[in-house]
Amino acid sequence: MQTPVRFSSCRGVAFEVKPHEHHFSISNSISPPHPTSSITAFWPCRSSFQIFPSPSSSILRSLSKPSSHFCDVDPLSDQEQEQLQALEEGDLQNQSTPQKPPSQAPKNPKSRLSIILLDQGLFTVYKRLFLLSLAFNITSFILAATGYFPYARANPALFSIGNIFALTLCRSEAFLRVLFSLAVTIFGRSWVPLAIKTTVTSLLQSLGGVHSGCGVSSIAWLVYALLLTLMDPQERSPAIVAVASAILALLSLSSLAAFPLVRHLHHNVFERTHRFAGWTALSLLWAFLILTLTYDPITKSYNEDLGSRLFQTQEFWFTAAITFLIILPWVTVRRVPVQISAPSGHASIIKFSGGVKPGLLGRISPSPLSEWHAFGIISDGEKEHMMLAGAVGDFTKSLVSDPPSHLWIRGVHFAGLPYLVNMYERALVVATGSGICVFLSFLLQTNRANVHLVWVAKGIEENFGKEIKEMVNGYPKEKVIVHDTAVLGRPNVAELTVKAARGWKAEVVIVTSNPEGSRNVVNACKCVGIAAFGPIWDS
Repeated sequence: MQTPVRFSSCRGVAFEVKPHEHHFSISNSISPPHPTSSITAFWPCRSSFQIFPSPSSSILRSLSKPSSHFCDVDPLSDQEQEQLQALEEGDLQNQSTPQKPPSQAPKNPKSRLSIILLDQGLFTVYKRLFLLSLAFNITSFILAATGYFPYARANPALFSIGNIFALTLCRSEAFLRVLFSLAVTIFGRSWVPLAIKTTVTSLLQSLGGVHSGCGVSSIAWLVYALLLTLMDPQERSPAIVAVASAILALLSLSSLAAFPLVRHLHHNVFERTHRFAGWTALSLLWAFLILTLTYDPITKSYNEDLGSRLFQTQEFWFTAAITFLIILPWVTVRRVPVQISAPSGHASIIKFSGGVKPGLLGRISPSPLSEWHAFGIISDGEKEHMMLAGAVGDFTKSLVSDPPSHLWIRGVHFAGLPYLVNMYERALVVATGSGICVFLSFLLQTNRANVHLVWVAKGIEENFGKEIKEMVNGYPKEKVIVHDTAVLGRPNVAELTVKAARGWKAEVVIVTSNPEGSRNVVNACKCVGIAAFGPIWDS
C-alpha cells in the first residue's frame, strides 16, 4: 500500500492526508498546493497562479487533531521541528527526496527581540510616529535648555503632564472609537482617493507610536523639571521633590515594563505594572499639583488657599482630562451573564446579549483588577453577539473546562484595524484559525464595503463548531476561499492572498494571523503594489 503523503499545518505538525468527500468541502476547482511551494516561509515578488473557488465551493472537513489557537496544533518533537525548518528553507525539494539529518538543518539566528523590533520593517509608520513625537520633544527640550524657549524652561512640568495627556489619549478606547468612526464617515466615500484611505489607516493603526514617544518624553521633561528645582534653592521643596521623584520612578517602571521583549514574554506583568503604576502616578500627580500651587517659596510653607488659582492653571485641566480618560472605561465595567459552549477542547464560544457593529472588539475578564482579554466580536447586529476564544492560557482554558455563568465586561467596545474595512469599497480579509472571529460580522451584516474572505484553518467544525461553520457557509461562495490545512496541507498564504486580491480587485487586504504570518502576507501584497495591513506588536 502506498504511504500517505504528509503535509504540515501552519505551526508545522506533520499529519497524513486522507482525502474525504463531504457536503462541506472545497470543490475540485482548487487543487491542493504542491508541497514545495506550500511550505515557503516567505513569498518573494513573482507572479502567482489562479486559485479561486467555484460558486459551489465551500469548506473541507478536517480529519486531524483539533487546533489550539490560530493554526496552532500539538507541539512537534525536536527532530520534526528541524525537518520542518529544513523544508521551509528549501533544503528538501519534495517529500520523496531523502531528508537531511536534523543536525544539518539550518538554525534561525534571529532573536525574539530582533523579530519584535524589526516587525514589518525598520521604518514602519509606528516607528516614524515614535521618532516624530520624540524629535518634537527633544527639539523643544534643547531650545528650553539653551534659553531659546523660555516658556518651556519656565514650565517643564507642564510639558511632562501634556505628554502624559497625549499618551493617555492615544490609548483611550472611547476616544479611539470616536476617532475611527469619524475616519470612516469622512474618508469612507467612493470619491476619496485610495492613497488617502491607506494613509489614514496606517496612521490610525500606529497611534501607539505617539503613545510610546510621549511616554519617553514625559520622563525627560520631568527629569529636567527636577534638575531645575534642585539647582534653585529658592524653589526647592522637599515634599515636591519627593512626590516628583516618585512619579518619575513610576513612569520609568511603566516604560521598562512596556519594553518590547518584556511585554512580549511577560504580558501580565506589563499589563498590571502599567495599570497600578499608572493609577499611583495619577494620584501623586494630583498631590504634586496641589503642592506646587500652595507652596510659597518666600516663606517656604504651604498655604491652604487654592481658590480660583487651581482652575486657572493649564496643569489642572490636563490632569483633569487625564483622570477622566482613565476613569471612563471603568465606569462602564459590569458583570453580565454569559452562555459558554465549547465546540472542542481548544476553543470556546461566549455569547452575550445585544447586537454589535462589524469590526469592533471587546474585553472580558474573570477579575477586573487583574487581567483583561480582548477578542473580536461576532454579531448579526440584532439580539446578541459572541466571542470565539482559543484555549491558549489559564483563563481561556478555564472557559472550556469550567465555564462561568458570568463575566466582567467593558461596556464600550473599541475599534481596531478590522473596523477600518468599512472605509473601503472592496476589501479582502485574511484570517488564520480563530482570527476569523473579528471578520465574521462582515459576513453576517450588510456593509458598505464589498468584503471577500480567505480563511486558513485546521478542523473547521471540529475546532470551531457547527455554528461558525454555518456562518461561513452561508456567505456567497464566490466571495470565499477556505483552506483546511488538515486535508490540503499548509498553503502559501501570502501567494494565495495576492492571487485572491488580484482576482477580486480588492483595494486593501486586512490580515489577522500570528506575527510572522501577518508580516509575510503584508510584505507579499506590498511587493506587488497591493495595500495591506496586519496587526503590529503594539496593536
